[in-house]
Amino acid sequence: MAGRNFLFVPGPTNVPDRVLRAMMVSMEDHRSPTFPVLTRTILPGLKKVFRTEHGTPFVFPSSGTGCWEAAIANTLSPGDKVLAARFGQFSHLWIAMCQKFGLDVQIVDADWGTGVPLEQYADILRKDTQHQIKAVLACHNETATGVTSDIGAVRKVLNDAKHPALLFVDAVSSLGSIDFRFDDWGVDMAVSGSQKGLMLPAGLGIMCASQKALDMHAQAKLPRAYFDLQDMMASNQTGYFPYTPALSLMYGLVESLKMIEEEGLDNIIARHHYLAEGTRAAITQGWGMKLCAADPKWYSDTVSAVMVPEGINGADVISRAYKRYNVSLGAGLSKVAGKLFRIGHLGDMNEVHLMSGIAGAEMAMLDCGIKVQPGSGVGAASDYWRKHRAPVGLDQHAQDQVVLQKAA
Repeated sequence: MAGRNFLFVPGPTNVPDRVLRAMMVSMEDHRSPTFPVLTRTILPGLKKVFRTEHGTPFVFPSSGTGCWEAAIANTLSPGDKVLAARFGQFSHLWIAMCQKFGLDVQIVDADWGTGVPLEQYADILRKDTQHQIKAVLACHNETATGVTSDIGAVRKVLNDAKHPALLFVDAVSSLGSIDFRFDDWGVDMAVSGSQKGLMLPAGLGIMCASQKALDMHAQAKLPRAYFDLQDMMASNQTGYFPYTPALSLMYGLVESLKMIEEEGLDNIIARHHYLAEGTRAAITQGWGMKLCAADPKWYSDTVSAVMVPEGINGADVISRAYKRYNVSLGAGLSKVAGKLFRIGHLGDMNEVHLMSGIAGAEMAMLDCGIKVQPGSGVGAASDYWRKHRAPVGLDQHAQDQVVLQKAA
C-alpha cells in the first residue's frame, strides 16, 4: 500500500528525521586522536537521562539484553541468590537469564497485569536476616502487559529491611519516557536500550552502574569477556572503547540527547503521560474495552495493552491492521498471546501522530468483528487532548516562544 508504515509497537520506535540525518556519516577511525570527543559527549548526556551524578553510564554495541547480562556477570557468582518477580514476558526472560547463569532465583509470581509485589518483597527481605539475597530485580515497565512499577517503593522496602542487596532495574521501555531517578531511588544497575525512549534504531545497550555495584566486580565469579565493565571503564577513561563501537548509532545518540535536552526531560515525561491518557480514554471510554493493567496505579505511559473480547484473537487484529492499513501494533506475548494487542505511545510522537494508530486499531477491530462504535476511540482521545492542556514540551507555541527568547 502507498504511504508509510505507521509504527506503534513499544519498540523499536519512530526515529526522528534529524536523528536519521545525524547517523548518515562516513566511517572513521575509532582510534583517532579526535574520537574521544564523541565518547565525552555521550556519557555525560546519558547521566542526565538517568538522573545521576554518581552513577557510571556504559554503552555497548548490543541490545538491552546484553546489558542484562553485563549487570549480572559483573556483580554475582554461581549459586548467588537473587529475588525477582515474574509478571510479564520480560520479567520472565530476565529470570531465565539468571537461571542460565546458575543463580538461585527466588521467584515471586504475580498476576500479569500487576507489577512488583511490594508486600511480598518486603516480607522476604525482612526474613532474610543472613542477607543471602545478593540482588533484587525489578522491571520498571513491563512492556508485555503495559504495567509500570514503583521503583522508589522497591528501594524503600530494601531500606526498611536494612538489606544490603543490590537493586537491579530493567528500564528498557521507561528510560527517557517515564520518570526514572537512578540516584534518588538508590539503583545499582539500570539497564536500557537505544530503540525506545532514546529514539534510535536497535543496537546500543545502555546501562548505568553504581559504585557499590562496580565494587562487586573483583569478587564476582560469573564468566565475562565482552561485557566486562572493567575493560569498558579502562577504555572509556581515555575516550575509547575496548572494541569497535557502533559509530553511526553513537552519532545518532548525540542528536537524540540534544533533542532530549531541548525539550527537557520533565516535559518529555509529562508529554508521555498526556499522550497515554488520551490513548487510555480511547480504549476505556471510546471503545469500552479493558486494559491488561489491572488498576490505574499500574498504567504505563509508554504502552497500552488492550484486552480483546472472548472469541477474538488479538493476533487477527494485529494482522489486519498491518496488511490492510499499514499500521504496526504490538502482539500479545506468552501467557497473553492472542488475548490482547498493544499500542506503543513513546518516543518521537504527538497527538495527531498517535491518532493514526488509534484509528488504524479501531478499523482493524471492526473488520475482525469487535463491536465498537466507529470513530469512538478517535473521538474520546480527541476530546481528552482538546480539553487538557498540553505540557510545555508538546505545546508548539511555547516552543516557539523559547526560540524567540533565545534569539532576542
